[in-house]
Amino acid sequence: MSSARAFAKINLGLVVGSVRPDGKHEIVTVLVGIDLHDTVEVVPTSSRGIVVEGFEDTIVRRALSVLALHSEDTGGWQVRIEKRIPAAAGLGGGSSDAAAALRLANELCAVPLPREELHAIASQIGSDVPFFLEDGSSLATGDGSELVPVALPLDLWVVLLLPSGMRKDSTATVYAEFDARGGAVGFDERRAAFLDALGRVQDAADLAALPRNDLVSSPLADELVRLGSVRADVTGAGPAVYGIFEDERDAEDAARALRAHGKTWVVRPRHGLVSGSPPLGMAN
Repeated sequence: MSSARAFAKINLGLVVGSVRPDGKHEIVTVLVGIDLHDTVEVVPTSSRGIVVEGFEDTIVRRALSVLALHSEDTGGWQVRIEKRIPAAAGLGGGSSDAAAALRLANELCAVPLPREELHAIASQIGSDVPFFLEDGSSLATGDGSELVPVALPLDLWVVLLLPSGMRKDSTATVYAEFDARGGAVGFDERRAAFLDALGRVQDAADLAALPRNDLVSSPLADELVRLGSVRADVTGAGPAVYGIFEDERDAEDAARALRAHGKTWVVRPRHGLVSGSPPLGMAN
């Protein structure tokens, strides 16, 4: 048996364009790993096939099915997932589970696939999946799978809020509504403004200049700012909302104040996010 933690993410900004020829939308965003996680266990089996236990799943099974087509092994895998990341919240839990299962299953193969081939498989499964094969933060462009590592001043605390009683539209529905309101208009200018603001980030206060999420918004983001967050927004297609705080006590106080609105967590960004690092520094 092999196991790993599958970490969640938040989006710092999400600028969305029109539909690409492949049916996906052009986007630009910064993906930041956070230390809220699921646990994924993978056990090789002698018979060909994939069994996923723990919750209703499709993306993990699909990821391992594609891996099996590229693997020389004749066996299969049994997967167990212990969920902590709320599903369908914009935190990337399913994609992270798939990436962890891919990585673990590949390591168990007699002849593991090289990193580049594993990333190519991940890109077929979902635009966020390649991000979760690595640690840290990345500027994501194209359909979201074109990644450049970034270093940001994020020695900080993140308050997550999953609002209660909110109906979660599917991601496809959220994008369809964006298209219907003509949200893609001015994408090139908004993309340039996002990259300019990102390039100017030197300290936590500069994060406020990053544009907010084009797809969805929430008044709870404004409430997080009122409670002391230097930046707050909806992550992904929602409905989870995050606020970034410089002080742990302020973050804990904000989380307590917002518990009447839903479930809250106080978490940290992950790996290599050192205050004062160059904003677009390439990872070694």
